[in-house]
Order: sequence, then structure tokens, then C-alpha cells
Amino acid sequence: MADEEKIILVTGGSGLVGKAIQTVIKKDNLPNEKWIFISSKDADLCDKKSTENLFEKHKPTHVIHLAAMVGGLFHNMTHNLDFLRKNLHMNDNVLQTAHEYDVVKVVSCLSTCIFPDKTSYPIDETMVHNGPPHPSNYGYSYSKRLIDVQNKGYYDQHGRLYTSVIPCNVFGPHDNFHPSASHVIPGLMRKLYNILKDGNTEDKVFTVLGTGKPLRQFIYSLDLAKLFVWVLREYDSVEPIILSVDESQEVTIAQAAEALAKAFDFKGKIAFDTLSADGQYKKTASNAKLRKFLPDFQFTPFEQAIKETVDWYKENYDIARN
Repeated sequence: MADEEKIILVTGGSGLVGKAIQTVIKKDNLPNEKWIFISSKDADLCDKKSTENLFEKHKPTHVIHLAAMVGGLFHNMTHNLDFLRKNLHMNDNVLQTAHEYDVVKVVSCLSTCIFPDKTSYPIDETMVHNGPPHPSNYGYSYSKRLIDVQNKGYYDQHGRLYTSVIPCNVFGPHDNFHPSASHVIPGLMRKLYNILKDGNTEDKVFTVLGTGKPLRQFIYSLDLAKLFVWVLREYDSVEPIILSVDESQEVTIAQAAEALAKAFDFKGKIAFDTLSADGQYKKTASNAKLRKFLPDFQFTPFEQAIKETVDWYKENYDIARN
């Protein structure tokens, strides 16, 4: 397959990671690669026939499967069944149709929230199925875990090289800033932007839900995109691989809020609504497996990535997913 043309279909291609891959590919496209980025406008991946029509049209040799029903903590807590069913349908349709169309390789996107709630840290790739996930988002978590199970099934029964990556919390340009769908950084970014709409004064208060103490590893979408492309081209195992910043780069929610305040040059005060739920205290992931392959990979410093994302958001507010 090395010299033959690769036709790479990217589902969820208009989302945060899809847009980042588009940016990376513009700088690093190989002559034998044709990239096709599709969104929900192009096909309903919850429908098998619609998925088949998409594959028939583009005849991909490789697939990066990013499409998913996603949302923030509070939306997840009230819609677990929806997250389970929609993602199960979508993932099964993409993997089975890829198999039927003789797709060489599929790289699916999982999430660190799939790991057991009660576990030891740091978490690694061997621990995915070692106990139930956090009860706040079990629907989404189980649907994503089953991709790993299916990948092994396609390998055992059909010799397929279908694999998955497990990123830590992703943020960057083209994120989803809508209140019901946003994760922590885009959610806080939108909130702060709205506070600053009518002036940046010292009496303004930026209220963060929770105590600010939970720890998270955040990966800049452009860094993740480079790693996704590497996985597609070089990583040849069915076993999942964690794509995360180093453990030393973990930050608290409070530190993330402070970085945002600095990037916006916010003059007011940060407050914490300690009556609101924190979610999981930490989900520290080990990137030791990734580092074995890419010991010298440089992640964008957190404050720089935050500043670039804030600048993008301010410049593109009218077209951002608000």
C-alpha cells in the first residue's frame, strides 16, 4: 500500500480534530494521499444505507473515524441513553461498511473518559475494560469502549487492521462552544467572552463551575492532528494507543481558567461555584507507549495553545459553533 494511492475518508471532518487534521495536511500532504473530509451534511452515519452510499461514492482505502455524538458533563449526565445508542449505531455502521468495502485501515477516536472510574493512576492502554466508567457519562464511554472490542473482532475474524486512539482533553480552533456540547475549555472561553462583551473592568466576575481543583491533561488540536496522521501512516497495531501530553503537563481547572483570563487580558476576578459538580477528580493518562515510538515529539506549551485558540475565537466568533 506504500506507493499506491491512499484515499483517506475522515468522518466528523468539520469538527475540532477534523479541522486540525485539514490544517496539518496542508503543510504535510504526501503525493499518494487523497484526503476527503465529510460532515453530518454528507451522510447520516446512524443509518447503514446512508453510510454505504458515502463509501460507494468515495471508495476510501483508509478511514479516520472522528464522528460522534459528544457533549459536556451536564448534557452527558441527562442523556446517557442517547449517547449510547447514537454512537453504537454510528460506530457499527462505519466499521462494518469499511470492512464490506475492503478498507485497509480504520483509526477511530476514543476518549480518556472511557477508563474505569475506580482505578489507579496513571491509566494506560491495558486498563480500558477494568471496571465501569464514571456514572456521569457511562453511555458515551461504553459506546466508545465497544469500538476497541469490535476492532479486535475484525482482526480475529477477518485480519483487519482497525485500531483506535485515546486522546486526553482536546481544545483548539473550530471547537464546539455551544453550552450543551462544549467541554471545559471552550465552555469557559465562551463564558469569558460573553462577560467581556460590555467592557473589561475590575468589577467583572468570571465564575467557574466546581472547585477548580480537578486535574486534566489538555492536548492542543494541532498537536493531536499531527499524531493522528502519524497513527494512520505508521502505527500498525489493533491495540489502542493513548495520545496525550506528558503527565508533567497536567493542569487544574483553576489553572486553565487563569490561562484563559490571561489570554483575554481579563481585568476582573475569578470565582468558583463550589456547589456545582466537579466530575472526575483526575484521569491522568500515561503516554509511555506513544513516547516509545516518538520520544522527541514536542507538544505546544499550554499557555501558547490557549492564546492561539482565544485569538482564533475572537477573530472567528461569528462563524464559531456558539
